[in-house]
Amino acid sequence: MSSRPETLDHEAICRLLPHAGAMCLLDTVEAWSDTTIHCRAESHRDPANPLRGEAGLHALAALEYGAQGMAVHGALLADSGPARAGYLAAVRDLQLQTRRLDSLGAALEIHADCILSDRNSSIYDLRVSADAQPVLSARATVILQPADDEDSP
Repeated sequence: MSSRPETLDHEAICRLLPHAGAMCLLDTVEAWSDTTIHCRAESHRDPANPLRGEAGLHALAALEYGAQGMAVHGALLADSGPARAGYLAAVRDLQLQTRRLDSLGAALEIHADCILSDRNSSIYDLRVSADAQPVLSARATVILQPADDEDSP
């Protein structure tokens, strides 16, 4: 297991993600293991949230919160070197339980459980909630870019 601390603050998370500035949406990693991560976020209530439109912050944005949780988890597991870049390739069984995130008063709780992973991809079950009320659930697949040493023949 990693030698990194179990919990991380916003600055530590931003160092693990390719996202810059306000696009780094997660505030803390509350806990993580080899197969799961639990994060918290308050940025859904920020009027300057980069995902917010004229009508507010649609609940579908919770998918980005979950994807960032997956990315942080992958980076934490890559303790032997830098994390490989990945792309969200598929989302299945998406269920939204609310219309907007910016109307939620409680912090978002982001849970990502890795159900399958190999050197090229990972599949996670995502759950986002606020004050124990479900916001989003989905199964998401991320495809990883080849490592630098895989590019050479």
